[in-house]
Amino acid sequence: MNVFAGHGLLCVRGERAVFAGLDFEVGEGGALVLIGPNGVGKSSLLRLMAGLLKPAAGELRWNGAALFDDPEAHRARLRYLGHLDGVQPLLKVAENLKFWAGLRGAGGAAGQAAGRGLDEAAHRALEAFGLAHLADIPCRFLSAGQLRRLALARIIATNAALWLLDEPTAGLDSDAVAALERAVGEHRGRGGMVVLASHAAATPDDAATLELSAYATAPSGPAADEEI
Repeated sequence: MNVFAGHGLLCVRGERAVFAGLDFEVGEGGALVLIGPNGVGKSSLLRLMAGLLKPAAGELRWNGAALFDDPEAHRARLRYLGHLDGVQPLLKVAENLKFWAGLRGAGGAAGQAAGRGLDEAAHRALEAFGLAHLADIPCRFLSAGQLRRLALARIIATNAALWLLDEPTAGLDSDAVAALERAVGEHRGRGGMVVLASHAAATPDDAATLELSAYATAPSGPAADEEI
């Protein structure tokens, strides 16, 4: 059974400690929701989990093995969605999904087989978020909500054990939030893990919560940097 865990994590941003002594654990099929006021370190923790930042102290482990012993393996097993949508405006909707999914492909026969199945996977992801009818539309014509839905479709278009989602419901209407809830439920049903920072209805009812205020070492609240 897969287990993703962090122990004694210290995060430093701009020579300022954001949180210290933080522990977490997520098991196969589990969900962890990060809560706390703006500036408390939710985004920073997600970046640590994604391997985009290194902790100043403490360790991150996957099935007992240190993450930074094999960072490539960790990147291959996760999908990360931050505050930016990561959509190329000049590409069409379907082309964006193919581009991102192609980055996860392999060479040789295995890669060719993955490529043949890519259109079907991309179409299913677009349908899940109500974007299939926009597949041939350049992304520069999409609304903010449609861009966010496309970013989420990118997360589910390819297989990954771990989803890291930073405020994934930002800009979404109720139908899109419901689609995200279904996608999270299906992912967990297949044994996947989800860690998210969200105040919206997409938070799973049975999810564990991690209150970052308990580990905060920097000021937080409305005046703090919400990107921390």
